[in-house]
Amino acid sequence: MITSRFGTVRGLVRLALSYPQMMFGLSGQRPPDPAQVRRLVFVCQGNICRSAFADVAARRAGMNSASFGLSTSSGRAAHDPAIVAAEALGHDLSAHRALDLQDYVPQEGDLLLAMEVRQLHRLAADPRLTGLPRMLLGRWTRPMMPHLHDPYSLDDRYMAQCLGRIERAVERLVSAFPGARLS
Repeated sequence: MITSRFGTVRGLVRLALSYPQMMFGLSGQRPPDPAQVRRLVFVCQGNICRSAFADVAARRAGMNSASFGLSTSSGRAAHDPAIVAAEALGHDLSAHRALDLQDYVPQEGDLLLAMEVRQLHRLAADPRLTGLPRMLLGRWTRPMMPHLHDPYSLDDRYMAQCLGRIERAVERLVSAFPGARLS
């Protein structure tokens, strides 16, 4: 049950730790003025599973979006199991190419949406990004799951579970940030 719902025991522990971090303001979030958000920018470690899928799902929902990874190689293809799981949800990840943090160009109106608290801390420490609003994508899942554990090389059931959670969170972002809709 843990592997299919949370990825690993570590994923469950990190999820449990993320709730008090959010509650006590230790998550590194910097909420935006919703009226100022013009683009949703999804962030994860490798930009080949979670953030890549969130970007594709947001674009399909008519949103202006982008994604990047904190530690990846630009141009890298999406992870094959993520492509398969995305396809089962009706999304095509086959054309996705990863973008590394160093190649990301911030724009006015960007909202950074990370998958994990530690990623928010890393974004906050980057001088180019420290002033940008940033939040956890998991705030928009129901139930709220502030830690969306990395599905890379984990159980296929967890990959599907994780991408399904991300898809539902993106659906909620559409109404939360109408200024990020494409015309």
